[in-house]
Amino acid sequence: MLKEEVEKALSRVRPMLQADGGDVELVDVTEDGVVKVRLKGACGSCPMATITLKMGIERYLKREIPEVKEVQAV
Repeated sequence: MLKEEVEKALSRVRPMLQADGGDVELVDVTEDGVVKVRLKGACGSCPMATITLKMGIERYLKREIPEVKEVQAV
């Protein structure tokens, strides 16, 4: 159930990433609320990827889904 919620939330973030030539792929959601994602395209090699991940994706997911504790790039 949590994985489905995260996927829906990521679908709302994707257009912003895709506008810059990137994307995000959901890899896993652990039972303890850790979301594992893979940044793709321009986001995968961007020097700002860590900021995008933590200040953008993680902040949004935590706000939308309180069970999310952390987002990690894999």
